[in-house]
Amino acid sequence: MKFPVRSILLSSVLVFSHLVQAVDATEEIPELPKLNQESQHSLASKRIYHAFTREHYKRFSVDDDFSQKVFDRYIKQLDYNKQFFLASDIAELSVHKNKFDEAFYRGELDFVYQIYERNLVRRKEMFTYAISLLDKEMDFTKDDNYYYDREDIEWPTSVDELKEYWRTRVKYDALNLKLAGKEWPKIQEVLTKRYNMAIKRLSQSQSEDVFQTAMNAFARSIEAHTSYLSPRSADRFNQQINLELEGIGAVLYTEDDHTVIRELVPGAPAERSEKIKPKDKIVGVAQTGEEFIDVVGWRLDDVVDLIKGPKGTQVRLQLLKGDSADNQTVVVPLVRDKIRLEDQAASSKVYVPDAGPYQGRKLGVIEISSFYNGLTRDVIKEINSLQAENVEGLVVDLRGNGGGSLPESISLTGLFIEKGPVVQVRSVGNRVNVHSDQDASVLYKGPLIVMVDRYSASASEIFSAAIQDYERGIVVGEQTFGKGTVQAARPLTKQLDFLVKPLGNIHYTFAKFYRINGGSTQHKGVVPDINFPSAINAEEWGESHEENALPWDKIKSANYRELDAVDPTIIDKLTTNHLARIKTSAEFGYIFDDIKEYKDTKDKKFESLKESVRLAEKEKNKAKNLQRTNERLVRLGKAKVESIDDVPEDLEEPDVYLDETANILFDYIGQSPSHKLAKS
Repeated sequence: MKFPVRSILLSSVLVFSHLVQAVDATEEIPELPKLNQESQHSLASKRIYHAFTREHYKRFSVDDDFSQKVFDRYIKQLDYNKQFFLASDIAELSVHKNKFDEAFYRGELDFVYQIYERNLVRRKEMFTYAISLLDKEMDFTKDDNYYYDREDIEWPTSVDELKEYWRTRVKYDALNLKLAGKEWPKIQEVLTKRYNMAIKRLSQSQSEDVFQTAMNAFARSIEAHTSYLSPRSADRFNQQINLELEGIGAVLYTEDDHTVIRELVPGAPAERSEKIKPKDKIVGVAQTGEEFIDVVGWRLDDVVDLIKGPKGTQVRLQLLKGDSADNQTVVVPLVRDKIRLEDQAASSKVYVPDAGPYQGRKLGVIEISSFYNGLTRDVIKEINSLQAENVEGLVVDLRGNGGGSLPESISLTGLFIEKGPVVQVRSVGNRVNVHSDQDASVLYKGPLIVMVDRYSASASEIFSAAIQDYERGIVVGEQTFGKGTVQAARPLTKQLDFLVKPLGNIHYTFAKFYRINGGSTQHKGVVPDINFPSAINAEEWGESHEENALPWDKIKSANYRELDAVDPTIIDKLTTNHLARIKTSAEFGYIFDDIKEYKDTKDKKFESLKESVRLAEKEKNKAKNLQRTNERLVRLGKAKVESIDDVPEDLEEPDVYLDETANILFDYIGQSPSHKLAKS
């Protein structure tokens, strides 16, 4: 039997009414807002529908099958980890699964708001129940587990089943605080504030939140890089594009009530700290001289506002490290700075091995963190500077480079080849444009290696693919990200919309990149000539991991001539030498051990709630780090330390991948003696 959604909501509240009674009567529970579609949302919906169906690179049908995809994604966005909705909710709400196509076309989205309101009700009930669990101190001596990954399980069928999950989640939150040194009264205080704040933020939900969530369910059901930005989000995006932000230089996203680091802006405070990495979770933020504010469960916009601030002021972040097995928080102080991408100039250094068969010889290393406007000009200066140092070869380090300017990737390639095609772009209607370097001069003709990793994307992939296709140099590292699509950004508001409230912006894919050999950089990225050991699987991070990512395909090759600077037989010899070296390397031994540990535990979906187990894990990791540190100190001829806290400040963890890249390049020079560092 089908029920109107409003009736469903009322009956659902009655099912959970006993949970509300458990909350401390002294804490006022805010009312949830009544959310309705606003007039501008109808117009915005129609314009989004027409833009996506007419101008998107991907051809798709907006029918019942597509509508069901949008419904599933909308539900997933509201309850990613199946911790709020019941199976009965999903069954009842499924009466709307075939309505999204017509709703977007007509701009009639009332049922979308009703589904969102249902989620608000469920969230409030669960956070209310979570608070009630803090009345009594928890026992962390019993065998108990928190199953944090619930994406593949069935929806809970009863209130008791959902309550059991929340019992373990609250206990998990409490144990993390206990392991961080907090006693029960403080744990109770922190978590009560956290869950009350979550309820308060539910009460502050706005119609704009619903519309943005629904439109992104529509956009992401088409393709991974298509999105809608509400007016507030669009303003923030425009600030970033115009480089007007003052802060720490980190791109954030929300996952399961946590604010997570997606990527770091090269050269900005977060990246310079060398203590923050992608996948780290921000659980607390503190201003100078103030206590930490717990931000678990906060809206992303509000966390960003808390972190932003004037240049020169300090902010402290409390992080759960994404690569940590013990869930121990770390505190990282940062001094805010002006974030200006064009200031992130390429840098170079002369690399001289201090041991081994190539001791004392010189290589040039150019680090490029983004493809900003003016990059090629800066790299020319760096190459000229390295020439003056008489380096024997050049490493272009693109690790962590997320891309940037297409023209810069083309002109940078032109420093190493004579004029010719660099990348092909296919747009809607299968129109293919070949983008070429028109300058026949070559700045650098010597031995060349390009370093990449899984975070190298877009323009980085265009450059490294061109170097590889021309056989101009060797690409080493990890398979790159695989983002081979081109997006356009445009406002929905038109010039004559005088009386209409702001409508926001859309981003959509309108073209695709292809290598000069015809293969796309999309999905596959660039596969190195020599692979470095890595724990990152292509299916777990990168474009191939994104839902609805456009597939890899191939078009006709461009007209170009291979330079034959890299003979396949040389690659085989270099690979053999590389594998022999890392097999006996102590530092690569650590990497192999970490990879094995990661693979052994990556499918684990729970954490122990027994304090002794977690403490043992923590001590094990500390002992491992201390052992490795002492082994490094011995290799450097220095004294061992008793504790990690006693490690000399000048001891840096070696960049073993760069060290090995240098070995490969020296091997390459030995195999190809005809190479000379020269200008034409």
